[in-house]
Amino acid sequence: MMPISICFASFIFLFGLGWFCCFWGVYFVLCDLVYFIDWGIVSLNSGSVVMTFLFDWMSLLFLGFVFIISSLVILYSDDYMAGDLNIFRFIMLVLMFVVSMLFLIISPNMISILLGWDGLGLVSYCLVIYYQNVKSYGAGMLTVLSNRIGDVALLMAIAWMINFGSWNFIYYLEFLAGSTEMELISFLVVLAAMTKSAQIPFSSWLPAAMAAPTPVSALVHSSTLVTAGVYLLIRFSPSFSYLLNTILLLISALTMFMAGLGANFEYDLSKIIALSTLSQLGLMIMTVSVGLSSLAFFHLLTHALFKALLFMCAGGVIHSMGDSQDIRFMGGLSVYMPFTSSCLMVSSFALCGMPFLAGFYSSDFILEMISMSYVNVFGFLLLFISTGLTVCYSFRLFYFVLCGDFNFVSLYSMVDTNYNMVMGMVGLLILSVLGGGALMWLICPTPSVICLPYYLSFLTFFFVSLGGLIGYEMAGFNFGDYLLSMGCYSISSFSGSMWFMPFFSTYGVSFGPLGFGYGSMRVLDSGWMEYFGGQGLYWFLFNMGSANQWVQHSSLKLFLGFFVMWIVLLLVLVY
Repeated sequence: MMPISICFASFIFLFGLGWFCCFWGVYFVLCDLVYFIDWGIVSLNSGSVVMTFLFDWMSLLFLGFVFIISSLVILYSDDYMAGDLNIFRFIMLVLMFVVSMLFLIISPNMISILLGWDGLGLVSYCLVIYYQNVKSYGAGMLTVLSNRIGDVALLMAIAWMINFGSWNFIYYLEFLAGSTEMELISFLVVLAAMTKSAQIPFSSWLPAAMAAPTPVSALVHSSTLVTAGVYLLIRFSPSFSYLLNTILLLISALTMFMAGLGANFEYDLSKIIALSTLSQLGLMIMTVSVGLSSLAFFHLLTHALFKALLFMCAGGVIHSMGDSQDIRFMGGLSVYMPFTSSCLMVSSFALCGMPFLAGFYSSDFILEMISMSYVNVFGFLLLFISTGLTVCYSFRLFYFVLCGDFNFVSLYSMVDTNYNMVMGMVGLLILSVLGGGALMWLICPTPSVICLPYYLSFLTFFFVSLGGLIGYEMAGFNFGDYLLSMGCYSISSFSGSMWFMPFFSTYGVSFGPLGFGYGSMRVLDSGWMEYFGGQGLYWFLFNMGSANQWVQHSSLKLFLGFFVMWIVLLLVLVY
């Protein structure tokens, strides 16, 4: 009898636990229940350390989705990481990641949220540098240092909450909304969420984190690390002031636009999908900022399903391509890998908002509700243009990956992936098709009346169609030749490099301090301090010793002269 692998055991446990949480989440929705569990860890004199857990429909449903997606990702990685000698360590890291997310989701307490928040940051660093090379180390350092800014913001919020007498923020949200203390705490929480969800100006770490193994990317970019910030914003949204919501709206709209534009100039398959994640995170945060936090949570769940599937398909393609990620080498994969290509099509269409797939129910609902809301015209236009750009880069991806001729090598063997990888993709494929409708019936049991004029109703369709057409046309462009001939290379460089944000986050941050350090070392440490300090003292003593040595090695006349001088001095002193 063969022993059960750790991947299969983890899959069974997490898959069963996920459906259990989803079942209770549905029950809590139908019965409108909220449970608080206080666990007193230690009590000393008048002080006590209490661990509080919050179980409501939101935390249980999100927890269920995290467990289900992570179980399918672990099953997928059983074949994907089969040749890895450290598979046990990898699975342990993924499980620690899930446990950190568990603490974050069910905690109404800032201390235990920080425990999960820091756990996510630390384990994500370990996973990004899993393949140990210079590029991974650089990406891991960028990831962990960007997230440390959010950790510090949370620590400052915890310090400020001492004034309230308790760190259970859930009790104060609506009671203290509008007060100066709550505005400050809300600002710090928004700063923390912006770093974790990679909003401008902290966006550069998200594509860099693609140095991690593909199963990690499927988990990180779908339901865990990047959605932690959105989840925290949803929890804190009742306390946000009008000014804070406006700032959040503009930053998230710019992030959506920047990511959608950058994905149309990108040739790395995994980075295109990472930028699409960034665009969808901007959509969720924008939805929170206009007061539709339940819809943002709805889109968070549906996005987790199809984005995990999209990353799994990308992993299968990269696996079969001999670890090449450049989409210009791909082509015609719909013939050689029909199942993976079908899953890629379904997940991409769900991302675009194709009717009756998971993404349609949430993204179309969000667009129509925002059209009915009071939103400034800048954010409104960026929202719809970004929706068109999403379809644009998806159609460009179809053209490069699925159509045409295979462009890699003349001798190749392209087959659909292994059994466990296929089973993991099948589970998410079913959820990507059926999950949106099921969630719609659960989260929105009473239908919302949306009353819009014709031009607003057809605006979404117009931008989606225009984006698909432009994406198909752009697929034939050779950016280098066309843009150089048109003198627009600077526009291509600016748009394709995330508005130069990776350079600002790396060279921009390190250039000033490193230049100052070099100057101070050259002028002070290796300059005047050496002249008056160690080297100067050394040369002074050296010269004095040389003079003394010269004196002691001189002729007899000098010694007789010194002798006479001492005798004369002695006689003067005596008489």
